[in-house]
Amino acid sequence: MRIRDSVVVVTGASGGIGRATALAFARRHAVVVLAARREAALNEVAEECRSHGATATPVVTEVADSESVDALAQYVLDRYGRIDVWVNNAALTGFAPFTEMPLDDFRRIVDVNLMGYVHGARSVLPHFREQGSGVLINVSSVVAVVPQPYTHAYGMTKAAVRALSTSLRQELQIGGANGVRVCSVLPAAIDTPLFEHSANYTGRRILAMPLVYSPERVASAIVGLVRRPRREVIVGPAGRALVSQAKTAPGLAERMMARQVERSHLSRTEPAPITSGNLYQPAPGSGAVHGQWHGRRQTALRRIAVAALTTGAVIAIVRRRRR
Repeated sequence: MRIRDSVVVVTGASGGIGRATALAFARRHAVVVLAARREAALNEVAEECRSHGATATPVVTEVADSESVDALAQYVLDRYGRIDVWVNNAALTGFAPFTEMPLDDFRRIVDVNLMGYVHGARSVLPHFREQGSGVLINVSSVVAVVPQPYTHAYGMTKAAVRALSTSLRQELQIGGANGVRVCSVLPAAIDTPLFEHSANYTGRRILAMPLVYSPERVASAIVGLVRRPRREVIVGPAGRALVSQAKTAPGLAERMMARQVERSHLSRTEPAPITSGNLYQPAPGSGAVHGQWHGRRQTALRRIAVAALTTGAVIAIVRRRRR
């Protein structure tokens, strides 16, 4: 699909991957519609997009509310006459031992991360079918394939999003809607404000688990899927290695992920207060693309992570050959 002048809707556009994605489309002169809860942040992103010569429209949206998402889609259709690309990206997370995460918080993460994607798909797919074309991109995660401890709700929703994408592709195939494409993106650890905004019931500071990649890398993959749609793309070599390892030696990958999270995702020296993070109220400020991790945890920890992944991959290959 041609990017220039395409009408692109991005949810979770106030920060992180969503913001980077909106700017990536703006640089290619798409018409960008920005959806999130933070009005001030959306207005700032819209100005950034316009500085690249793009048309940008902010729309305050609560993706957990189906009526809000329907209103977003209808607004875009009324204003621009079509939607070419819809990026389901808005997400929340929380860290806690399983029995210590409040159930209301658990449900809130499911409502945003999963039902928000359901609402987006239900709002845009009828239009895609009618016009005979369109690309729906669902941002999942590598933890959809290799889950991790402490983020149960997040991992569950990301796995469900991946399954949703597959089911939608099958249904579109059966219905002969060959011009409508559904793609999944599975990022590895990305340097966004997600970690500092997350709910936290562990008592330990949340760190970005190495290896950490830039949001722009994910945004580039999303733009690439519009140009050349594919079923699924994994962002980050470490993520690809982990997913490959999970296929050949799932037990080993599971154990490695558990150790890596315990050693490097939660600080062993820095305490943190109990908080529900941005689950119910958006974080203050005007938002940002990046967190505070890129380039900082990339020296000794990088070498450790690469060595662990390489060792695991070699062991998996040897075991597979023996079988």
